[in-house]
This record gives sequence, structure tokens and C-alpha cells, in this order.
Amino acid sequence: MPITLRRIVREVQTASDLDEALAIIVRRVKETLLVDACAVYLLDEESRQYVLMAAAGLNPSWIGQVRLDRSEGLVGWVGDRQESINLKNAAAHPRYRPFTETGEADYHAFFGVPLIDYRQTLGVLVAWRRAQCRFDREEEAFFVTLAARLAKVIHDDAATKNVARLLGEEAQRAFIQGVQGAPGMAIGTIALLDPLADLALIPDRPAQDLAAEEAVFKAAVTTVQKELCASGERLAADLPSEARALFDTYVMLLSSESLMVDTIKRIRAGNWAPGAWRDTIAEHARVFDRMEDPYLRARAEDIWDIGHRILVPLQTEAKESRQYPQRCILAGETVGIAEIVAVPINQLVGVISRSGSALSHTAVLARALGIPAVANLAALPIGRLDGREAVIDGDQGRVYLQPSPAVVAAYQLRASKAEALATRLGALRDEPAETPDGVRVPLQANAGFIAELAPALAHGAEGIGLFRTEFAFMARETFPVEDEQYEIYRTVLESFAPKPVTLRTLDVGGDKILPYFPMEENNPFLGCRGIRFTLDHPEIFLIQLRAMLRANAGLNNLRVLFPMIGRVDEVDEARGLLNHAYRELVTEGRAAAKPLIGAMIEVPSAVYLTAALVKRVDFFSVGTNDLTQYLLAVDRNNAAVATPYDSLHPAVLHAIRHVVEEAHRPGQTGRRVRRNRGRPSGGALVVRDGYRCLEHESDQSRPRQVDHPPLHRAPSAGAPG
Repeated sequence: MPITLRRIVREVQTASDLDEALAIIVRRVKETLLVDACAVYLLDEESRQYVLMAAAGLNPSWIGQVRLDRSEGLVGWVGDRQESINLKNAAAHPRYRPFTETGEADYHAFFGVPLIDYRQTLGVLVAWRRAQCRFDREEEAFFVTLAARLAKVIHDDAATKNVARLLGEEAQRAFIQGVQGAPGMAIGTIALLDPLADLALIPDRPAQDLAAEEAVFKAAVTTVQKELCASGERLAADLPSEARALFDTYVMLLSSESLMVDTIKRIRAGNWAPGAWRDTIAEHARVFDRMEDPYLRARAEDIWDIGHRILVPLQTEAKESRQYPQRCILAGETVGIAEIVAVPINQLVGVISRSGSALSHTAVLARALGIPAVANLAALPIGRLDGREAVIDGDQGRVYLQPSPAVVAAYQLRASKAEALATRLGALRDEPAETPDGVRVPLQANAGFIAELAPALAHGAEGIGLFRTEFAFMARETFPVEDEQYEIYRTVLESFAPKPVTLRTLDVGGDKILPYFPMEENNPFLGCRGIRFTLDHPEIFLIQLRAMLRANAGLNNLRVLFPMIGRVDEVDEARGLLNHAYRELVTEGRAAAKPLIGAMIEVPSAVYLTAALVKRVDFFSVGTNDLTQYLLAVDRNNAAVATPYDSLHPAVLHAIRHVVEEAHRPGQTGRRVRRNRGRPSGGALVVRDGYRCLEHESDQSRPRQVDHPPLHRAPSAGAPG
């Protein structure tokens, strides 16, 4: 049964449209479970009625004609309950209402399962038998599993039709709604990320040079043919004859005139080689998938496998010649930091992705670069968008595809108004940042690139509250050496001296991956992240610490922040390595200066270690993004659980309050503490792009003490206190 289920799912995925997919479902269910009839009803959003969309074993002339109100019949009952129903004799049920025209009145046993995606009921899958008997457990499991997969197909098809509407001539002001990633707006051309060797992810892309695309395709086929022949010969003595025959089968498939001719036809029709190959493989595999003979049907697996083998050399050629639009909107399933920095900075104007959230590090980088981003476009068939013109609105989380002249004009007007507002605000840059009741709030900047320093200074930043050193690591092909890091850190410190600069030590892992140092982990957000990674690799950590200490020489405005602290001994070990680096530099006769040291409170265990940690560090930074994620067990990059993610959840607020109270407890430290709300500042509890920082400041530069209300807000009605 599981093998049959996988084959049905694969056949559905290769269907040309939803109608064909539904027809495959009902036909295969009828054959596999030996039921007498099977049907799919979909919910029409406008009429709020269930419509018969596909059937096997019922009168086909009524497909599209039969409509049921949401509360009508057994189908409506399944949808209302949002759970499967298994009846031995449907006619005995009070909600039974058969359509005699379809022939369902001839059946007795009934099984219905709702089609649900993201809590929304999309339709109902139904099966009948003439005999009065319940469906057994294995059949129930088969139905429920198939329904879950079918619901996703239906959901994605609705998104595809929406995009088709948006790309059509009738689109005027229609948009696709996502979530805000980074503010701002941009008008440009969408460029998709180069996908991995997965045929399902290959987008359509116009061929710039038909002859070149054809040559690339033929070269890829020749390369794989030679590899297969060589492998077959090398392993001939060690493999049984039936296994050796597989190599011959693959070589024969690659020599198939139909595969070659069909792909070349598609290239000459205007599609690039990977897209043409994708369509050819899907078409040929679909033919085998529909065959009744099990042996022949299994040949579809060979077609798919050879399709992926050819894709690898095809993509290698495509990457080498990749060109980005002058006004590039980068798009993908996910868009990583490495992909962003691969686009020339003067060409990148925006980022969109199917997954992710406003709290992902991709969104953080987009905000740092001053480009808009829209995330969580979950059902967007992104493969159809390459080369399309678009407007992205990061303020409202919207994407306009093929925007009308009216939409473009409206956003151009918005851009000019935003520029005028920025000019007016620029006149306030030298005014003190002060609340109406006289509380001074120092304003500092977040940064990750040297290019961000000049704009920060131009806007009156009073220091750097957080410099993300990992961006320099992620934008390279190898680890940066000590002198390279020194030059970056020195430039940052000199640019703001004597104002404070907080450099966070290398913070990779989770959704921040080094392209030259891949880490395969089942749960990367619970894996080798932040301080765990650097302590595991002192040979890398010491280079960074040495560079930081050298950069601080003669300036003394450096603050070093250790991320992802979860244990007291991690701080002790990190401090030990920093002292070791300092002694080395002194021994070598190099100028160096020790900094203030801070710990990020973002692992829940650190919340309850505050009393011990406060004796070991000079300041705390509460990273509410990760702290919220770990406290609430909600992946902040997962669109499916975006709603439960709430950085103002009572549990998060209580955790922050606990940190504040422990840090202020008499006898914990000899340093005075104040706390404010605002941008990163010396000696303050502040909020900056998802980070709250509690910082201790020495008596030499102690600001006046300010009293504030407790760090919490009144819970909403019905919420826990």
C-alpha cells in the first residue's frame, strides 16, 4: 500500500492541471482499494457550496453540476466536523441525502475524509461500496494520508491560478500578500536563485541564445553517457548481470531519439535547456506512470533518475554564465545571505521568498542593506516568475506581478514622497533623542558591512549597537584570515571612535550557513550555533579574537558580545580564549587592548543563570528573536506556525523581567545600571531589531539614574497574566 500511495502522489504531481490530478486520484483509489465509486468535492469560495469535481463509478455527466450547501448531506457533515467518517450503511444516517442522478444511491458503505490545508477546509474525498461493511483500518490510513497530500495540491493550484490571473492582461491592482520582511518599496525584474539538482524546482527561463542552449544540452548528455559507460566498465566484474544491465538501460535512455528531439524542440521554442529537459522528462515519465503493467510502470523511476543526472552538468554550465538584471529582485523558496551577497550590490533592489518571516536573518540583512523584502509567500509557484517585472512593497508585505502603469506610477509617487520625508527628517539628525519627560536615549546603529557605516554616521548614529561579524564570513569562499578581519574591525572602530562599538563574535548556524563549511544537522537551530561553534573551533575563534583586540588598540571603544550563551562555563571558556589571545599579542609585541565583554541572553537556560553570569560580564543583550523561538517552541522561519510566534507573549516578558531583576539585585555587581527603551545605548535596556539589551556601565561614565515602570504590559482579555 505505501508503494502504491507514493506512485499515486508522483503521478498527481506530474499532472498538467488540477482537473487531471483529481481524475487520477479517483481512478487510482477505485482501482487500489477495490471500491465501487470514488469522488472529490471541492468547496467553491464564492457560493460556499461543495461542487462535484471528479468521480469514478458515478455518472460522469454530473461532474461540475452537483452542488451541496455546506450543511447539506454527508459531504457537508464531513466538512463541518473536519474529520473522517466511516459508515457501514450511509442510508441509515440522518444526514444522508443521495443524488440519484449520479448513481450514489446504489451504494451503502461510505467513507469521507476532509481535505484541509492550514486549517482551511478545501473539499471532501469520498468512497462508496455497494456492500454494507465498514472500511478497515488500513484503508482509513490510506485515505487520510492521500487526502493530506491532495489538499496541498489543491491549495497550490489555487495559488497558481491566482498568479496566472495576476500575470494576465486583466490584472490591474491585484497583488500577492506575504509578510513584511524589510521595509521600503522597489520596482524591478525578478531573478530566481539557481536551484539544486531537483527537476521540480527548475523554473521557466527564456533562452537568450538558442544555439548555445542546444549545445549545452547535448554536451551534458554526452558527459553523462561517458560517465555511465565508464562506471559500468569499472564495476562490471563486481556486479551481477542484472545490475550491470541498469547502466545499459540508462545509456539507452540517453540515446533515445524522442528524449533528445523533444528537448531540442522545446529549446528552439524559446525555453532554456534545464526547463526544456524538465518538461520532456515529466511528459515521458507520465506515460510510464499510467501503464497498467507493474514492470513498465516502474520504468518511470528510471526516467526521473536520468533526468536528475543530466540536470547536474546542465546547471554547472548555467551558473557560469549567470547574469542578473540591472534592477534585480532576488526570489526563491528561501533566500540565504550567501545568495544575497552574490548579486552586485548596485543591482539588488529587493528580495522575495516563499518561506521565512520578518525575523529571519535574511530579513535582517535586507533591512541592513536598506532593501525591501517580502517573505512567507507560501503557495507562490515561484518557478513561473523568472524575468517578470514586479513591484514589491515591504511595508505592507505585498508583491505586484506585471504591475499596471497605474501601480508603477503610484509607487513612484510613494518613492518620491519617502525621499522628501527623509530630507525633512535629516534636519533633525543633530537634535538630542529625548522623550517628552526628559529621558535621553542614545541612538546606535546595527550593521554588518563596511558600506553601512557612512549612512549610519550621516544619520547621526551615536555608535554601533551590534555589528554582525558573520556577514564578512558568509560573503567569502574561505575563512577570512586575521589581517583581513583586523582591517574590517579597525575601520568600524575608527569610524565611530570614541563612541562605543559592539562586535558580536562569529554567530553562524541555524539559517546562517557558511558556504565553504557546511554543517549537516537534523535540528540546526538546536545544533552547533553561535558560541558552541566557535568554542568547538578555537583555531577559528582565536583568529577573530586576536583581530578584535588588535583593532581596539589605541581606541578602547570596543565591546565584544558572545552569542547563544547557555552555560556559565561557555562564558568562562570564551573569556579564557580572549585572555589567551591577548597574552599572545603582548608576547609578540603587537598593540592590543582588552574590551568590555557581554553575553547574549537568548537560550532559556541563560535566563535562569543571570545571577552567575552578571559576575562574569560587563553587559547583557537579550536576543528576543531566538529567546521567543525557544521559549514558545516555534520556528520563527516556519510560515505554518507564524501566528503563535509572539515576542510579547507573557512568558517572554516574564523571562526578560527576570533578567532585569537579577541584574539589578543588590550585591550582584559593583556597577550601576540604568534601563531605557530605544536604540542600543551604553548602560540601557533597549530594543533594536528584535534585540533587547541590558548593559552595565562603569561609574566613570555613569548616566543619571532613571526610574521606569515594570517591564510588562497588561495582558489582553482572556490572556494569562
